[in-house]
Amino acid sequence: MTMEAIAERLREIRGIMAAAERKSGRTEGSVRLCAVSKTFPAEAVEEAIAAGQMLFGESRVQEAAAKIAAVPPGAEWHFIGHLQSNKVRKILPLCRLFHAVDSLALAGDFSRIGGELGVTAAVLLQVNVARDGAKFGVDPEAAERVLAAMAVLPRLEVRGLMTIPALSRDGEEARGHFAALRELRDRLVGRTGLPLPELSMGMSGDFVEAIEEGATIIRVGSAIFGGR
Repeated sequence: MTMEAIAERLREIRGIMAAAERKSGRTEGSVRLCAVSKTFPAEAVEEAIAAGQMLFGESRVQEAAAKIAAVPPGAEWHFIGHLQSNKVRKILPLCRLFHAVDSLALAGDFSRIGGELGVTAAVLLQVNVARDGAKFGVDPEAAERVLAAMAVLPRLEVRGLMTIPALSRDGEEARGHFAALRELRDRLVGRTGLPLPELSMGMSGDFVEAIEEGATIIRVGSAIFGGR
């Protein structure tokens, strides 16, 4: 895809985001766009940066490390995929936020390795709101217990929640899962005292509904860079 095409798609998405924010009574600019650059070359990231996009998401450790090294400094990188514990040490120093901490054991690995490296890991707890056996994440009923245990781990900052809804071609079908995550977050703030400001939810096909239901970060790849 050409630089002009990426820039135009980014303009369109930002316009759609702003409209969704206004429709839901939210402040324009309150939602961050994480451009999912996995499988796309560093050149595509550089073209997006030239168009003003500075936040990118990767989901494979080896690919992310190579791409981050290849792109000029200044971009913000998030790791958005399922992460195996033996990969934490390599990726932890490279990303500002980890969206998919899906177990207390993985949170413990972040805490332990963060202590060894002198790094504090900012993480989101992945919740399997859809109760989809093909997806990672804690069950909603376990979220309070897991969050409480995570909150006392050193070198770990729990910033909020993340979910991936059940596969659907209709954003309206995903809306209920997004609303459920927001409602769960609100309950957990009251019960745990954690602020949990971030809700990472919504992708290329359903980010409008996610914004309307409270997303603070949306993860968009194909709508920016094209099909994989």
